[in-house]
Amino acid sequence: MLQTSRLQMRQFTLDDWDELFALRTDPLVWKYLGEQSREKVLERLRFYISCYEKHGFGVCGVSLKGESALVGWSGLQPLEDSGEVEVGYGFDTPHWGKGFATETAAAWLKFGFEHLGLERIVAIALPGNAGSRHVMEKLGMHYEKNAQHYGFDVVYYAITRDEFQSVES
Repeated sequence: MLQTSRLQMRQFTLDDWDELFALRTDPLVWKYLGEQSREKVLERLRFYISCYEKHGFGVCGVSLKGESALVGWSGLQPLEDSGEVEVGYGFDTPHWGKGFATETAAAWLKFGFEHLGLERIVAIALPGNAGSRHVMEKLGMHYEKNAQHYGFDVVYYAITRDEFQSVES
């Protein structure tokens, strides 16, 4: 699938359930996702897999280049029933602060605009998730509004293809 200078991303399979569960149940991670159970993680994993079947894109597992262990997840997915496509990412806490979220999200924005022909991509975060908001802003995304998604009050950021191309230049 996609690669960056330091990371490789691949489509999830059901075999990734245990590893994804371990990543998503770190209390510092689920602080921004809501508490996770094995059933919730399996439901999310099935959703990620189904996105590829339905749309040809989805959220992938992320590992360091040349390694197989997951260090996080990142990708594009439909934002609930909004009609928008969302870029999302999450990483295991030992990998926070290394620029991995920005690196993978930038690769997905480029993929979405250049290969999927998307005109606009959005991202959401809990208002208190300063790290995620910083990533969105570094990518050139701009705050649009507060909204409700996945049962949470969130901040809603967006970027158009033209805006991304001017940031990338």
